[in-house]
Amino acid sequence: MMLTPKQRLIFALDVVSVNEVRQWVRLLKGYVGIFKVGKELFTACGPKAVDIIHSAGSEVFLDLKFHDIPNTVAKAGVAAAGLGVKMFNVHTLGGLKMMEAVREAVDKTCGKGKRPIILGVTILTSMDEKAIKQVGIQGPVKRRVLHLASLAKKAGLDGVVASPLEVKDIKKKLGKGFITVTPGIRMSDSKPDDQSRTMTPKEAISAGADYIVVGRPIREAKDPVAAANKILEEVR
Repeated sequence: MMLTPKQRLIFALDVVSVNEVRQWVRLLKGYVGIFKVGKELFTACGPKAVDIIHSAGSEVFLDLKFHDIPNTVAKAGVAAAGLGVKMFNVHTLGGLKMMEAVREAVDKTCGKGKRPIILGVTILTSMDEKAIKQVGIQGPVKRRVLHLASLAKKAGLDGVVASPLEVKDIKKKLGKGFITVTPGIRMSDSKPDDQSRTMTPKEAISAGADYIVVGRPIREAKDPVAAANKILEEVR
C-alpha cells in the first residue's frame, strides 16, 4: 500500500498534560498521520492521551518499548491492542520468545490481520559504536541492528524501529514489506540534540523508510505548522 506524506509522518507527542495533548493534536492533525505517545506522556496521563488523539480522528503509535519476561510483555501487548492503537513496540533485546509471545497473544485476541502493527526496537538512535560497547554489545551498530531486525521478523513482528542509516540494508535483507519506522530525523539546519544516527526526512524516505518520527524539529519551531509542512513537501 502506498502511503501519503501525511500518513508517513509521526509526531512525537513528548508533553506531560492532557491540555498540551489537545493543543498539539488540534494544531497538527491536518498535517500528521500518527501521534506518538511515549513513556513521558503515558506515565503522566495514561490512556487518556490515547483517547484524546482518537477523538480527534487521528492514529496512535504507542511507544513504550515493552521489555520483560514473555508472559508480562504478551499481556502488555494485549492491553495496548485494546486501546485501539495503530502500532506499538517491544524491545528486540527481550529475545525471540518474548517477541513470539506478544505476537501470538495479540493475534489470538484480535484476530490475525486485525491487530495493531507490532514493531521491534533495535538499537536506540542515541547510541553509537562507543555506547553499545559500554553495555556489552559488540559492534558495528549496523550489523547488530540487522541481526535484531532479522530476529524480529523470525518472531513474526511486522517491522522494526531503527535509525534511517540502517533502513536500506534492512529492506534489502528482509524485504520491502517489512516495515521500518525511523526516529533520528533532523532537518539539514537542525541540531542533532541527543541523536547520534540521523538523516533528513527526504534522505530517510529515499532510503526506504515507511514512517518517520519527528519531535523537536516541529515542536521547537517558531511555526510548528510551517515546519510540518516543510517536512511533507520534502517527502513528496
